[in-house]
Amino acid sequence: MATIYIDDKPYEVKDGQNLLQACLSLGLNLSYFCWHPALGSVGACRQCAVKQFKDENDKQGRLVMSCMTPASANIRISIGDAEAKEFRQDVIEHLMTNHPHDCPVCDEGGECHLQDMTVMSGHHDREYRFKKRTHINQDLGPFINHEMNRCIQCYRCVRYYRDYAGGRDFNVFASHDNVYFGRHEPGTLESEFSGNLVEVCPTGVFTDKTQKKHYTRRWDLQVAPSICVHCGLGCNTTPGERYGQLRRIRNRYNGEVNGYFLCDRGRYGYEFVNSAQRVKQVVYRRRDDAGVETVEKAVKGDVLRYLARLLADGATAIGIGSPRASVETNFALRALVGPENYFTGMTALETRLVSSMIEILKTGPARTPSLDEIGDADAVLVLGEDVTNVAPMMALRLRQSVRNEPMAVAHKIGIPDWNDAAVRGAVQTKKGPLFIATPAATKLDEIATSTYNAAPDNLARLGYAVANAIDPEAPTGDRVSAEVRQLAETIATALKGAKKPLVIAGASCANECIIQAAANIVWALCKTEHAAALSFTAPECNSVGAALLGGRSLDEAIQTVRDGRADVVIIAENDLYRRAKRADVDALFEHAKHVVVIDHSPTATTAKAEVTLPAAAFPEGDGTFVNNEGRAQRFIQVYVPEGDVQESWRWLRALRVATGKADVAEWATLDLALASVEEAVPALSGVRNCAPPPAFRALGQKVPRQAHRYSGRTAMRANINVSEPKIQEDPDSPLTFSMEGYRGELPASLLPSFWAPGWNSAQALTRFQEEIGGPLRGGDPGVRLIEPAAGSAPAYFGDAPKVFAVRKNDRLAVSLYHIFGSEELSALSPPLAERIPALYAALSPSDAEALEVANGDTVELRLNGAAWRAPVSVRPDLPRGTVGVPAGLAAAEFLSAPAWISVEKVSAT
Repeated sequence: MATIYIDDKPYEVKDGQNLLQACLSLGLNLSYFCWHPALGSVGACRQCAVKQFKDENDKQGRLVMSCMTPASANIRISIGDAEAKEFRQDVIEHLMTNHPHDCPVCDEGGECHLQDMTVMSGHHDREYRFKKRTHINQDLGPFINHEMNRCIQCYRCVRYYRDYAGGRDFNVFASHDNVYFGRHEPGTLESEFSGNLVEVCPTGVFTDKTQKKHYTRRWDLQVAPSICVHCGLGCNTTPGERYGQLRRIRNRYNGEVNGYFLCDRGRYGYEFVNSAQRVKQVVYRRRDDAGVETVEKAVKGDVLRYLARLLADGATAIGIGSPRASVETNFALRALVGPENYFTGMTALETRLVSSMIEILKTGPARTPSLDEIGDADAVLVLGEDVTNVAPMMALRLRQSVRNEPMAVAHKIGIPDWNDAAVRGAVQTKKGPLFIATPAATKLDEIATSTYNAAPDNLARLGYAVANAIDPEAPTGDRVSAEVRQLAETIATALKGAKKPLVIAGASCANECIIQAAANIVWALCKTEHAAALSFTAPECNSVGAALLGGRSLDEAIQTVRDGRADVVIIAENDLYRRAKRADVDALFEHAKHVVVIDHSPTATTAKAEVTLPAAAFPEGDGTFVNNEGRAQRFIQVYVPEGDVQESWRWLRALRVATGKADVAEWATLDLALASVEEAVPALSGVRNCAPPPAFRALGQKVPRQAHRYSGRTAMRANINVSEPKIQEDPDSPLTFSMEGYRGELPASLLPSFWAPGWNSAQALTRFQEEIGGPLRGGDPGVRLIEPAAGSAPAYFGDAPKVFAVRKNDRLAVSLYHIFGSEELSALSPPLAERIPALYAALSPSDAEALEVANGDTVELRLNGAAWRAPVSVRPDLPRGTVGVPAGLAAAEFLSAPAWISVEKVSAT
């Protein structure tokens, strides 16, 4: 710690900060534009000027830029000095010369950093009276609206997009006071993280195009803390609602998880919640003796009594859960049908893969890192995962990790980490070790030290070879080629020479040997006293939570129904046709006497249900997800949905009450439900602690979901009743559906949004952190349920698989993932649907030549009597003997790897 003096007052600050960081960490007001906590300092805008003095006797001082000046011991500065204040006012006036001053019609109005800083600096009069510079705006795709005339040339956007996120289709053009930020020509931004420009930009140059269709000012949005449902990383979000419609998603800072950013799938995949096709009422489907089907809306109470009679008449019921359903929903289904009749909703292979990853993390010596810690790694091996498309925010952290080893160059000449311009000048294009071994090329290949594309078994063999190169006692495969051996030695050397080595793997290749090979590598490093980390991606938002709960596989559920051992099937938030072969799922529906589906969106599964119960989507209910690192996190209801919609676990509770298996008081609140979870499932012990209980109060008050300027509470319902209705009750959290409540310091998991007096933009976050870039005050949200075992590493996994053998007539199906389209719920969002690729079948050049096909030709894929046609995409990176099929876009039977598929050319007619 160092003592610095600000306006003659002593303050203790953390070593290694610059003055702007120090001032903001202390809660002082100091205006800035070009600086961003994730991007560092470049000193471009000159807005953060302060007066620096030599000592206490110096009355003259000199102006310095606080973002470029170290907060060294005993330094003396003044924020309130008259010359410094005038300088900051003049800078604002200069930046505002060409600004259109269109705040009333700007989407950023009311949460604009430029507005905040203008007020903070004291600038209030415009003297410029001449013609303003103007620009032509660009169409940047379905996510972002572009209004270049509002630009103040802070350079944040281009620094974020190019330097931080690695995008190459966005830049700054021209020079001096006529610079232009955009693409070389209009077109959709290619980066998977482009939406962060909306929050990075301090003005309204980049705004949310999806929100523009149903725009609402920030202060009129009702918000609550939530968790992204579109992958297994558990990024924290802030959904905003108005008039019962979800209007937008904003990033919610969690220093251990997503930090300051979101991927575009997480930010723009929310529109499925607003779909007109949503399941909003109880639906009863009946078929008469002639086979004619009728679909009718039913009364909630009548259907519950009907289902209660079914379950009470001696019928055997089974429950099929889901990795996209909350911990509470899966547990409630398990409690309703009994543990022996509960199935996870994941296939046997997926259940085995996820369970294997959890077991490795529990029994091994390596700690699984948080997303933040992944960014600190200085040597990384990615084994089998297309990280950008499977776990996008992990890929963004990996882009930061390759900077760590070269930072030694900057440290050697005394450049602090925060001095971004100087660091990049010293490091140039140097990058740390990043090795990527995947079935096909990935977006991260452009920053990789070395890449290796091979069939899944051969990827596992490389992993085994790396482990053996680290520790000769680790098993290796037979017939390891010289090329693979040399690559393994190179990777092993880099990992052994690192301070924080990291191995990443997952279930994307549907190959357990890859998971075991990753474990062997990390265990070998741990044996040599390296602090190695092992991170697994998770297929869906609650895959880990579902696996911790336990249960049998979907395959066994289908067989149980086929064998006549179940009469009633209850399915919670799961489209079985996306997981299993169509013929198998059809057989389940044919043999089951009664099928009940609880879901929020229509699927092929809901279309087969006798009874469909409307479930709450993530902003409409409360629950818990467990992410890939085993972090349990709470999502809290944003608004109360209309009609019969409620959380799936509440429907299941109602069924327990209706059948007499529980009294009305059981699970009356989320907290009571979680208490039962902890009691019944030791692996989920501690899950209640990820957020305060509903009884929590701050100075006797609840936490408001609405801003203190929230308007129209009576007017928005005037067509129904001119009287303001009673505030709706929330039994599951300490939040209230009101603008009244406590607005002081709160536990991080209850913060609905970040706002402080004078700070209306996303930069208000600095007022809630223990230090800039650090955790939120009181600790970041979430509770880790998985920690490594003490003691030595377990025995290595056995021998590597055999060398992948190409077959003459068949090809191995390899899943190729896409950030837009592979995930189920976001694919239902219209803005994302525009970015979903067309169906294709990818072949290597040698396989395409053997089949006599070229790009665009049609091939037919056949497996177990099912057939699927698609145009050919010839990819030089794809291994010979495989066929790449787009995950989530093809029929499930072609994705149930390892599957050998017949591929034939379809002749043109």
